[in-house]
Parts: sequence; structure tokens; C-alpha cells
Amino acid sequence: MAHIGLIKAMQEQGIVAHRISGTSVGALVGGLYAHGSSVDEMLDFFRETPLFQYNLFAINKPGLIATERYVPIFRKFFPQDSFEALKIPLLVVATDLMSGTEKAFSKGPLIPTLLASAALPPVFSPVEIDGHFYADGGIMNNFPMEYLEADSNFIIGSNVSITFPMERKDLRNPIQLAQRVTSLMVHASNHQKVQTCDLFIEPKDLEKIGVLDKKGIEKAFTIGYDQASRAIELFLKTPPPMDDQTSS
Repeated sequence: MAHIGLIKAMQEQGIVAHRISGTSVGALVGGLYAHGSSVDEMLDFFRETPLFQYNLFAINKPGLIATERYVPIFRKFFPQDSFEALKIPLLVVATDLMSGTEKAFSKGPLIPTLLASAALPPVFSPVEIDGHFYADGGIMNNFPMEYLEADSNFIIGSNVSITFPMERKDLRNPIQLAQRVTSLMVHASNHQKVQTCDLFIEPKDLEKIGVLDKKGIEKAFTIGYDQASRAIELFLKTPPPMDDQTSS
């Protein structure tokens, strides 16, 4: 939701992305933005997409929830189901569980790729594409900005995978420990990349929002929008660096 807040702040300043790269929920928001969805439509996508309903739970699959059951919901927002039908070029990263490598998708069917990129194990089952099983792109690359660097002269980044301090009670079993270690690894990789963006947000106030907070969508959206508005305003007020010919 914080990603969508950034998009709203960009639109208010007349800033338009010419290429988009994303992983996991960043891929979903990137897909909606590339499709031309309005901010309200993006928010509606997440309001209308259920996470834990009995008819979504998987049977005999390597995941608690059957990811492919989201396809009808996604078709409402991506009726053409094609990268080529998007208004802005989009690149989506997913993890090939069979080869142990990351895969960047930019053409062909869109919905399976978006679902794969956001299929976080072990909650969501992997998605099969061309005979390979794909899962959350964040496993291998949670901030795929390098795919934009060669053809971009200005990169705006949004990172919501942020690590917060924990208490001893939050590290009492192997699952909590594994989650914490994974979170730290992802954050270390993300944070270094984010710092190289020309403009970026890392909304630390997201820590205040619980996973099951019913008002979390609006709260996170507002946090992202407020921080992005401040970051853009500060950037626009900062004079550009002088080159060697004009510096004193």
C-alpha cells in the first residue's frame, strides 16, 4: 500500500515512470500501474483480494493456499493478461525453485507471472510456468533495480521490506528464527540497493501496522504517500550538483 502512496505523490507532481521493475507485492503494484489503473483501482485490488478464505486453501499442494485460485480475481483487473498489453513496459522477478535462480519476465502471459512473483512459501503454493515451479521473487532478488539501470537516467525506488528491532519473546521457536534470519538477509540486500536510487522511500512507520489490522490498507497507503510527498518536495527544492565546468 505504501508503494501506491508513492505513485499518488508522483502523479501529483506530474512524474511518470517510463519503465517498471518489481518483485512480490511490488510486482503486483507495478503491474497495476503499468496497466494504467488509477490509485483508487489499485487500492480496490487489494481490498477485494482475499487472503484467507476456506475455498482458497490448498489440498495436496506444497503451500497452505492454492495460488492459482486467484486467477479469476486477477482477470478482473488484467482482462488482457499480457505483458504486451500494458501501457508501460514491466519487468517482474520470480524465483525458479527447480534451478535455484531468479527469472525476469517481461513478455507473454502476465497473471501467472504476477502470482508467481508474490507466492511466498510456505503460505502460497508455487506457480508452474513452462514446466518450472516459481515462487516469490524476493527469495532471490527483492529489489530488482539493476534491470532498469542500463536504460534509465533516473530511478525512483520504494522499499517496504524493512527490518525492525525485536524482543526476546519474538524469537522463541525455529519458525520465528528462520523468519527473522530471512528478513535480515533481504533487508541487507535491499537497503544497499535502495541507497543508490536517485529518489527513494523506506517508510519505517509501517512497523506500527499489524498484519491483521483491518485499517492497514489505508494506514500504509497514507504513510507511503506522506513520506513520498516529503521526499519529492525535498528533491525538487535541492539544486542539482554542478559539473566541473561550472563549479567554483
